[in-house]
Amino acid sequence: MLLQQEIVRVFERRYGEPPAFIVRAPGRINLIGEHTDYNDGFVLPMAIDRAVWIALRPRADRRVVVHSLDFDEPCNFSLDDLRKGNDGWSEYVKGVAWALMAAGHRLAGWEGVTTGDVPIGSGLSSSAAMELATARAFVAVSGLPWDPARMALIGQRAENGWVGVNCGIMDQLISAAGQADHALLIDCRSLASQAVPLPAGYRFLVLDSAAPRTLAGSAYNQRRAECESAVRGLQAAYPDISALRDVTPAMLAAEADRLDPVDLKRARHVVTENDRVLRSVEALRGEQAAALGELMAASHASLRDDYQVSSAELDALVAIAQQTPGVIGARMTGAGFGGCAVAMVEENAAAAAAEAITARYRAQTGRPGRAYVCTASQGAEVWRAQPSESN
Repeated sequence: MLLQQEIVRVFERRYGEPPAFIVRAPGRINLIGEHTDYNDGFVLPMAIDRAVWIALRPRADRRVVVHSLDFDEPCNFSLDDLRKGNDGWSEYVKGVAWALMAAGHRLAGWEGVTTGDVPIGSGLSSSAAMELATARAFVAVSGLPWDPARMALIGQRAENGWVGVNCGIMDQLISAAGQADHALLIDCRSLASQAVPLPAGYRFLVLDSAAPRTLAGSAYNQRRAECESAVRGLQAAYPDISALRDVTPAMLAAEADRLDPVDLKRARHVVTENDRVLRSVEALRGEQAAALGELMAASHASLRDDYQVSSAELDALVAIAQQTPGVIGARMTGAGFGGCAVAMVEENAAAAAAEAITARYRAQTGRPGRAYVCTASQGAEVWRAQPSESN
């Protein structure tokens, strides 16, 4: 809880008193189920023990003033005069305010400081963590009820409608509703979720390729459009389908010749990935680690070849991980185009595997890759702050 202590100390130095509230919202890794969320499919993420923190107190007016320790810059705006600015972290704060007010909520102003240890731009959903931490802050000062699924939708609307990234619901929902020591099977159509216990004796490595990626205005939105195009192509034969969630492998095979070749590849990934998610849940519940490892490898191959969202760095990182003693399975995680991979590893081999993978990756690519040993954490939280021991 070092970041919690640090943010309280900084708040007290800035404002001369302890904060009224501290909020925390985690980043995530997705064990399997990539690019299925915006296709109404299934995903299996877990919240991680890296998060965005905000220490805050309410204001008497309707202004929001929050300083980012990570960027060393302020976000300052009136809830009565929301305007888009330049791309940056503050747009996520404004976007959540906009989405909450659009949903009919009366908001109070607040001020505070924020920091986090979710690596930015690495595919671990630092943006969703900021959105859900901001939502928790507004809920705390405005006396609103906290409903994880509804607040996840608020975060998604902020990212879609304000920031301009046409993301699905997974990142926001796992940040809102994650459970310690569990992954979360999410049905992205109904938003129903089931906690899936993670097996004892294993840890998960987040392997950062240190290859930068951007999502807004990138190939992410193009992939979503290609999936929608595939659905339209399939509706001629199957008028009742509304998303790739409704398509079986047999249906896709029967209409393959009628689809654009690129649309077919995108659809094939989504259809097979949904099946891999459900089989992975069975593997976890049956403590069949080897089966999960095989499914992770198949997922990465599909993302590389059919969905084409991997990269040379991610492919190298996954290949190195798969050859490392103690690693059960590895795949890219997140939207891709750079970012991170995830590996399941035997607990007693986790530290050595992280060091070995990073060393080989650096030697092979020249990039300063990093590895983090992660545990599954609780979703977004709030509590009343206690004074720090020193100012």
